Amino acid sequence: MTPRTKTKTEEEITPEVIIDQEVKDNGEKGSEKYYEAVGRRKTAIARVRIYTKKSTDEANSEDHALVTVNKKDYTEYFIDKELQETVEAPLKKLKSTNRFKATVQVSGGGIAGQADAIRHGLSRALVLFDVNFAKKLRKSGFLTRDSREKERRKYGHKKARKSPQWAKR
Repeated sequence: MTPRTKTKTEEEITPEVIIDQEVKDNGEKGSEKYYEAVGRRKTAIARVRIYTKKSTDEANSEDHALVTVNKKDYTEYFIDKELQETVEAPLKKLKSTNRFKATVQVSGGGIAGQADAIRHGLSRALVLFDVNFAKKLRKSGFLTRDSREKERRKYGHKKARKSPQWAKR
């Protein structure tokens, strides 16, 4: 039996592979192009969309990035200054705090895990925007997924490792 070859019509019909992280265009009126990526840390998941900043967008000071987290400004969402610096770290590393605006939907985990998830997602989205950013961001460790998660509780133990007191006799 000979192997079957595809006809011209079968080749045209086969669907193309769609990449998970890609450039999308909103279907709404006045739509903008954006780059979307997902960042994760512990149990926190952040969906980040990066837009190129326009002249009509809000004007911020030089050191303040335009990032919206769950429909709030990131300075309102993360009250701690250290967490704010974590979120804007990829943009500061590339010296482009005023070049982009980002919208983030984050859920799960605590606020520290959420800040790290946003940093991871922001870095991934920036690499989708320009591949040349990858070298700087990887060197800083922003593209590496921190896979440490809480260890599960074992049967007969109080916590993951803590067990009841043991007496020899």
